Order: sequence, then structure tokens, then C-alpha cells
Amino acid sequence: MKPRLLDLFSCAGGAAVGYHRAGFAVDGVDIAHRPTYPFPYHRGDALEYLAGLITSGRISRYTFVHASPPCQGKCALTVGTNRSRGWGDTHDDLVAPTRELLEATGLPYAIEQPNGRAKIRKDLSLCGEMFGLGVLRHRNFELGKWKVSQPPHPRHRGYVRGYRHGIYRDGPYVAAYGEGGGKATVSEMQQAMGITWTDVREELTEAIPPAYSTWIGRQFLAAANSCSGVAA
Repeated sequence: MKPRLLDLFSCAGGAAVGYHRAGFAVDGVDIAHRPTYPFPYHRGDALEYLAGLITSGRISRYTFVHASPPCQGKCALTVGTNRSRGWGDTHDDLVAPTRELLEATGLPYAIEQPNGRAKIRKDLSLCGEMFGLGVLRHRNFELGKWKVSQPPHPRHRGYVRGYRHGIYRDGPYVAAYGEGGGKATVSEMQQAMGITWTDVREELTEAIPPAYSTWIGRQFLAAANSCSGVAA
């Protein structure tokens, strides 16, 4: 039987598909309706659901937990816009309570966040160029109860296509967020990230390329199988 992974704040399943390719059976949890999510998922509050699994003991069915808690109030791509619109701290910072519950599970885990000011340890940082993707999409991961060596970060091959400070630049990468100003179309985002099962722009702009979690999942399983690199 495949080891089972819990995917918290699962969105459309970018991370989930990668973990599945690495060899996991995946269950998702998201508060929004995600009809394109390609695996079984529970619709509801992710932290409430996780707390229930811990209390009932059902968390023991899982081998690993992945969490991508909302970070709109902290993300480098949105923090200026949020402040200018008077949003400030109206976005809940769910990183700390997520970490607390993940620690309570006793399981190995990964918390994912974009570059910015979200308060996680940067135990691992991944970039699309590491996997030959058409996006850069830097993501940081805090790892609990296991560890992995940071892979080399190759030099970027050029610019992200689009306007920045009123200047248009072409380049090998597309901007998979926002609209206008040379930002990627839905089909371009799908191709650049390797995500074909959803065409919802909002889901694509938030998604983790599956290549990232495929790599993480394989590293974890290799470490677990060799009984090294995984904390008790």
C-alpha cells in the first residue's frame, strides 16, 4: 500500500499531484469548493479538520503532512497592494497555528510559503529553473521532523516576460499571477507549470508546480526507506 499524505489548504492540487507522482496516496482539505481537485478531499476548515484527526487518533493513517496556509497579508507579491487598499492585517496569518498542530501530530511535515515575510524557516527553497519550468515561482519550505539538503539554485536564463516599472521585457519565463501587463494567459500558465487539470486562473496563480512536491516526496521517501534523515 502507498504511504498516505494529508494535503492541507490544498487548493487545486498542484502539490498533491506531485506527491502522488512521488508515490503517495493523497487526501486534500480546503475550505473552498475545488471540483477539479484530482484526489479525495474534505471541504472545510483545514485546521479544524486536522485538530479532529489528532483528537480522534485518525491522524495515524498518515505518513506525512503538507500545508500551504494562506499568506495573502504577508506575500511579497501582494503586501503593497493589501496595504494600499487598507487591508493591512485583515488576512489571518495561519502559519503559526498550522505549525502548532503539525507538531502535535508527531508526523514529518512541510509548510510551504512564497517569498516574502511569512514567518517560516527556509529549510528548503525551490525555483522553477531547477526543474526546467517556464516559471520561476520561488517557494520556501519549513520542514518538521525530517530534513533534506538544499539543491543548487541554477542561474536564471533571463527575465520574466512582461512590464515592470513601465518597461517591457521579453524572457523565457511567464508571470503566473495577476492579469494584463504581459502576464501569462491561462494556457501559458498551464504549460509553464505542468498543470493541466484546472483552467481556473485563481487556482493557477496560487498553485505549486507539481515538480516541486514530486522532488520533495521522493527525497522524503528515500530518506525514510534508508532510515536516515528522518527524525524520530
